[in-house]
Amino acid sequence: MTLTLLHTSPVHLLTFAKLRDRIAPRAIIRQEVREPWLSEARERGLTPELAARLAAFVRAANGPVICTCTTLGPAAEAAGAIRVDRPMMAEAGRIGGRIVMAYALESTARASLDLLAEHLRPGSSIRPFEMCEHWPLFEAGDIAGFHAALARGVQEEVRTHGGDCVVLAQVSMAGAAKGLRKLGVPVLTSPELALRAGLAAAR
Repeated sequence: MTLTLLHTSPVHLLTFAKLRDRIAPRAIIRQEVREPWLSEARERGLTPELAARLAAFVRAANGPVICTCTTLGPAAEAAGAIRVDRPMMAEAGRIGGRIVMAYALESTARASLDLLAEHLRPGSSIRPFEMCEHWPLFEAGDIAGFHAALARGVQEEVRTHGGDCVVLAQVSMAGAAKGLRKLGVPVLTSPELALRAGLAAAR
């Protein structure tokens, strides 16, 4: 079987290719980009028509599918795909405590919060941290600037308000983790955890 990755930005192609080369160089992955699907979801929501296209994509794949778009995640999972952020949210729930959930796109917020809440154990809490003002940097292709701004913001948030774990809710945010290595708390990102889950499903 082939592991298929469904992206809504071509930026993620290299991210997952590098991950594959590092953790499973012999694995066969197929990467597809459907950039307009995110724009459609942001403008109109997860309509029945978009859900039907997602379902058709999943059915046509020769093996498991990972949807790397957090906004499309709920509909993709309902169609049988692996939701890119579920393994990460499960790990955050296992760590527990005061979880800071940073997000940079408003359309992902509700879906990310609901998913994390599914894995939250008693005594733990979620503090959403909205960073949408930095999303234009990503859209403009300034990925390094986007990640640097996220890292600065998360550092300030945790130092000011505390936290036992940080979740970078979107795949696009993962690169900010490099600037948070000295934060002193776990910083979770979704790409590697999701790819490992997908590779396991493809075996």
